[in-house]
Amino acid sequence: MSCRVCSGRLSEFADFGPQPISDAFVEPGDTREEFSFRLAVGICQTCTMVQLLEEVPRERMFHEAYPYLSSGSAVMREHFEALAKTLLATELAGPDPFVVELGCNDGTMLRSIADAGVRHLGVEPSGGVADLAAAKGVRVRKEFFEEATARRIRDTDGPADVVYAANTLCHIPYMESILSGVDALLRPDGVFVFEDPYLADILERASFDQIYDEHFYFFTAGSVQRMARRSGFELVDVERLPVHGGEVRYTLARRGARRPGPAVAELLAAEASAGITDPATLRRFTARVEHIRDALVELLTGLRDEGATVAGYGATAKSATVLNYCGIGPELVPFVCDTTPAKQGRLTPGSRIPVRSPEAFSGPYPDYALLFAWNHAEEIMAKERAFRESGGRWILYVPEVHVV
Repeated sequence: MSCRVCSGRLSEFADFGPQPISDAFVEPGDTREEFSFRLAVGICQTCTMVQLLEEVPRERMFHEAYPYLSSGSAVMREHFEALAKTLLATELAGPDPFVVELGCNDGTMLRSIADAGVRHLGVEPSGGVADLAAAKGVRVRKEFFEEATARRIRDTDGPADVVYAANTLCHIPYMESILSGVDALLRPDGVFVFEDPYLADILERASFDQIYDEHFYFFTAGSVQRMARRSGFELVDVERLPVHGGEVRYTLARRGARRPGPAVAELLAAEASAGITDPATLRRFTARVEHIRDALVELLTGLRDEGATVAGYGATAKSATVLNYCGIGPELVPFVCDTTPAKQGRLTPGSRIPVRSPEAFSGPYPDYALLFAWNHAEEIMAKERAFRESGGRWILYVPEVHVV
């Protein structure tokens, strides 16, 4: 197989087996065979871009019933509000600025932009969440972003000062069309800012559940720099972010428009020193993941045999990888609690574990809770203090299986 960025040769380093669509929750009694694909990851031998080896059709993942909401976490709401303030004070401080967000979801970031009276547009193919954004006063186009979309936007709205994407760019395999679209849409001195999970954090923490159908690419500063240069852009800034288990915010500008900041060279040097894309590093990651799988199944099996009760917490997209790769079903985790109404009353994809409302978590509390939403652990544990006070214990599997 060849790289979707540069057509170089891909070298596979991890295979998580057959996986379902991570957010395709199943109606009870539905016996139809679920769509599945081979979840395997490889690295390009030429540009070092890490990517999935099999692409899932975008319409199967992003559609009218897409259930994820950016506003579901207080931490993420604060994160996007802070980002909006930064953009308003810097890149959007000129006369009549215009910002476009790719994958705006329910408008959590753009709402702050709209409240400031700044021209904006969200491009969101998932109709249900796009409607939620529109209800907040955010201007939205319901479609996938690509080069043709960008040209239509420029024809109607003019050039953009900023094109922004959060946890979206890594979802899109057709990168050439995206960057061509950004090039067509941006002002000559405009910037493309995007933030996505950072490969170095995934490898360091063995957070293998960051690998699922929606996450096609896993970026590093080095791979982003090479990708940008192929399309006439330059990586001019990077910022490490603590959200979602570790991300990086990348800023691209047209080559020669801005001088790269010192943070770029520093992160590139750190990646080289750590050998992030070395074959030995990737082999160690795979070995750690296999150990986590075996240890988690052993722990859950032991708890079941002892008569302890276990519930899952957070029917996240990430949990699909964990449950299906580890072969965990309702015999080990009888139910998962989740705050998303669209998931409640359904079954987790592939593993077919019932999803219940948060009220089921305390009625009564289980002995143990397997935390799939570990990237929000601090926020969740603070909210569920009564669970701990009742004697309940949390099970986490990143960076290793452990009980809190």
